[in-house]
Amino acid sequence: MQNMAGGKTALGLDANVGALLCYLPVCPVNLIYSIIVIVSDKQNRFVRFHAFQSLLLTGVYLVIFFAIMIIAALISAIISGTLGSLFSLLIFLVMIGFIAAMVFGCIKGYQGQMFKFPIIGDMADKWV
Repeated sequence: MQNMAGGKTALGLDANVGALLCYLPVCPVNLIYSIIVIVSDKQNRFVRFHAFQSLLLTGVYLVIFFAIMIIAALISAIISGTLGSLFSLLIFLVMIGFIAAMVFGCIKGYQGQMFKFPIIGDMADKWV
């Protein structure tokens, strides 16, 4: 991918730093900053793309996380506590995968690349 980061964000940050903050998996920094970018920065396509992609990635993670939690609770209650515990391990793996994807997004955003995650990347590109 080519380097697309140019200029400043509406908040005065370099575009690559703004893209990095969209993915930063520290507390809700990525959510808050991504929402601020979508609302306030109408000109910088690069940062808006990363903001949308970050929000979509977080949304997909939350849906998968809660679905697995519900399935694990039902299996624990109905079938077996041991099998439910194995599903709880799956929650841990999903969490590790999400953090890895966010760190990867941080790196690509800081490098100035518009890397698209499968499926959600195309959606984010359309919404920019």
